[in-house]
Amino acid sequence: MKNKVQLIGHVGNEPEIKNFDGGKKVANLTLATNESYRNDKGDKVEQTEWHKVVAWGKTAELIEKYVTKGKEVAIEGKLTHRSYEDKNGEKRYITEVIVNEILLMGKLNQ
Repeated sequence: MKNKVQLIGHVGNEPEIKNFDGGKKVANLTLATNESYRNDKGDKVEQTEWHKVVAWGKTAELIEKYVTKGKEVAIEGKLTHRSYEDKNGEKRYITEVIVNEILLMGKLNQ
């Protein structure tokens, strides 16, 4: 088995781009995926999941140039987990999708 994630959704915020010494670039954004189903009463229920997404290098450059809040994208990547201590000394855990490929959906100026 391989650690592989594929998501199609809408970008929830303007991508945050950071540039590092040596020209390395990273893009951070959130992606909303929507799912609907019928509950026991037959009512339609919409459920939105939010995903933290990180892209590096050329992929981050594409995101910086073409991706804005609300844009529909398809991504493929891997799931990662990390932890850190916040300012109060509490341990916090983060799950992120590290992007390998991105596909821009819809119109470029959407």
